[in-house]
Amino acid sequence: MKPFTYTRAESTGAATRQAAHGATIIAGGTNLLDLMKLEVTAPEHVIDVNRLPLAELEQTPDGGLRIGALVRNSDLAADMRIRRDYKVLANALLAGASGQLRNKATTGGNLCQRTRCYYFYDTSMPCNKREPGSGCQAIGGFNRIHAILGGSEHCIATHPSDMAVALCALQAEIEIENAEGQRRTVAIGEFYRLPGDTPHIENVLQPGDLITAVVLPPPVAGEQRYRKVRDRASFAFALVSVAAILDCRDGKIADCSLAFGGIAPIPWRDTGAEHHLHGKPPSRELFAEAAEILLGDSRGQGSNDFKRPLTKRTLIAVLSDAAGLGDAT
Repeated sequence: MKPFTYTRAESTGAATRQAAHGATIIAGGTNLLDLMKLEVTAPEHVIDVNRLPLAELEQTPDGGLRIGALVRNSDLAADMRIRRDYKVLANALLAGASGQLRNKATTGGNLCQRTRCYYFYDTSMPCNKREPGSGCQAIGGFNRIHAILGGSEHCIATHPSDMAVALCALQAEIEIENAEGQRRTVAIGEFYRLPGDTPHIENVLQPGDLITAVVLPPPVAGEQRYRKVRDRASFAFALVSVAAILDCRDGKIADCSLAFGGIAPIPWRDTGAEHHLHGKPPSRELFAEAAEILLGDSRGQGSNDFKRPLTKRTLIAVLSDAAGLGDAT
């Protein structure tokens, strides 16, 4: 690890001003410290934001919840309001990392964690995300964990967050404060950027921006599910994950929200697949049709070709369970 200087921010303004001048923000550090140890990133100055008043979980006037950026993943998953009204989020959090890491990881940091692509972490290999213009070794290389949707000729890495997938299904919003003290709100579906020809730009955050909170809408009707398929039962990233909210009434699907992890560079949502389900009686055949819509533009890279049938089977199983048809796995 290369030497760096360290300070603690006493206000959001102090943090954003220093970040605007090149400082790197640290909270839980569960991802950043790994990147620093491997010299994937080498900040000259690190500013600790853990003393800022951003660790509250508060009800909003419309009945939703405002989650401070410093709320720990373990505390968020254990909160009774989350467990009761936002089960998809609680289950996604519990599926992530390990208990020790969840005790340190923060809401804001979870949203900003970097890809776990092998080549991104190996500084001896070219990586457009780490060094723009150097190439993507995963294309044509070992790409078992990589994207089948949303990638480009410059990058096929996947986003690693379980929490972000659930937040995408819940249609959460992210509060951001800049170095001038101005705050803006961004829908999570607009927060992340596809790689295109600039895979090193992963989200809409600008220098000096600080995530201050995540806002959940009021609870919605329906069954909530989160399923994560991975190589081992703990401390493994998703090969495929599905977050689903399914509301069935009078024998038909009244509403549906779906988000996916492990298959794209961002938490992936396909409204076309959702719209195909609306107003129709739930069935495994219908869910299979929705999966085909989701995967219509998917493209395997060889080692990850299995993700297409795995995604289809997982989606059918999750929706069948949520609709009361039994688990189809």
